[in-house]
Amino acid sequence: MDLTPSLPNAMSTTESGITATIVRERGRLKAFIRRRVADPGEAEDILQDVFFELVQAYRLPEPIEQVGAWLFRVARNRIIDRFRKKREEPLPADDDPEDGLGWLDDSFSSESGRPESAYSRKALLVAFQHALDELPDNQREVFLAHEFDGRSFKDLATDTGINVNTLLSRKRAAVLHLRSRLRPLHDEFNR
Repeated sequence: MDLTPSLPNAMSTTESGITATIVRERGRLKAFIRRRVADPGEAEDILQDVFFELVQAYRLPEPIEQVGAWLFRVARNRIIDRFRKKREEPLPADDDPEDGLGWLDDSFSSESGRPESAYSRKALLVAFQHALDELPDNQREVFLAHEFDGRSFKDLATDTGINVNTLLSRKRAAVLHLRSRLRPLHDEFNR
C-alpha cells in the first residue's frame, strides 16, 4: 500500500495552511502596515506583497518556523523599501502600543503635502535622531535591533548572552527617554 500523499492532496494541504495563516494574520498585519503607511492603497499593496512572499516561501523546502513573526518582518522590510524608493526616512516602528510611541507614526507620515507638514516631519526626524544619540549604547542597540531590524528579544538574548528581561528593561528605558524628549515637540506642532 502506497502511503505517500498524492500531489493534489499535498497541494491542498499547503493551500489550506496558507489560507489559514492569511485569515489568522491579516487583521493584525494590515493594522501594522496602516500605522506606518498613510496611503490606504499603498498599504494594501504592501499587504499583498507580504502574502505573495508567504506563498513563495511555502514552496521552499525549509518550513517557516514562526510564520507570524516572519510576516511582520517581511512587512517591515517592504515598508522600508517603499520609503527608500521615495527617498524618505522610514517610520519608526511601534509594535507594542504600551510603549507609547504610536503618536509618532502620525507625525512621521507624509499624508499632507503642505510645507508646514514637511517642516514638522523633518524637525521630528532630527529630534528623534538626537534623542537616539543621547541614549546609552546598550539601550540604543536594543531599541534599534528590536524596532528597526525586527529582531525578537529571544534572538537578541541568544546572540548577546543577556537575558530577555534585561533587554526588555533597556528597551523600555529607551522608549521612556524618547517619549519624554519628543512629546513636547510633537505637542508644539499639533497646537
